[in-house]
Amino acid sequence: MARKDHYYNKSKQEGYRARSAYKLQQLDEEANLMDEGDTVIDLGAAPGGWLQVAKEKVGDSGTVVGVDLQRIDELDGVETIRGDMTEEKTREKVHETVGSADVVLSDMAPNMTGEYSLDHARSVYLARQAFETALEMLDSGGDFVAKVFQGPDLDDLRADVEDEFEYVRTMSPEASRDESSEVYLVARGYLTAPVEAGDTLEVTIKNVGSEGDGIAKVEGYTLFVPSTEAGETVEIRVEEVKPRFGFAQRID
Repeated sequence: MARKDHYYNKSKQEGYRARSAYKLQQLDEEANLMDEGDTVIDLGAAPGGWLQVAKEKVGDSGTVVGVDLQRIDELDGVETIRGDMTEEKTREKVHETVGSADVVLSDMAPNMTGEYSLDHARSVYLARQAFETALEMLDSGGDFVAKVFQGPDLDDLRADVEDEFEYVRTMSPEASRDESSEVYLVARGYLTAPVEAGDTLEVTIKNVGSEGDGIAKVEGYTLFVPSTEAGETVEIRVEEVKPRFGFAQRID
């Protein structure tokens, strides 16, 4: 049986609105994107297969919001917004609904023309729109997933995403059709630190952690600095930045 037939039939048997539901299931199984209680925004959510999977993952304590220009039939426990995320009024409505998110998803794809270079470029444009939305909506440490067609502009897009997240993978779930050129950029750990790797600054060590490293605060962000003592004011260079804390070395 052809793989596309398998997932199409499976979706009908299991009550999913689209075979693409299995793509998100497989991405989540591999990357552990969604947890109980999370807030998830799904861009280009119609007909709702990804919304169904997201709701299963976050449970009753979580929040799932789907956004699409097309109408999405009602789903129990899921909020839907009809609109274009490139428009301010739609973004404001999403903000009013959820405030911020733990995960932003996008399975958006362009209307296919059959001209590969054009379809690729349009898919990159849509992924960038989703990326900009993620930067606006995600909490620190949040995750982002976007579909894009393979091609020459993919590397630049991935590099831009890598600048904003702790790490990024390019993934191809089993449920994607054999003939498809689609891949998914899966970005974990949105970085919202007030410092960047390579920054030099002067800090005061507030206390010493259980591992013996000094702890400094920069606008509420924690930096671990080895070979320092509480009360010292030292010059440091930031070595590594994670969503909620970073590492530095003293250089004075």
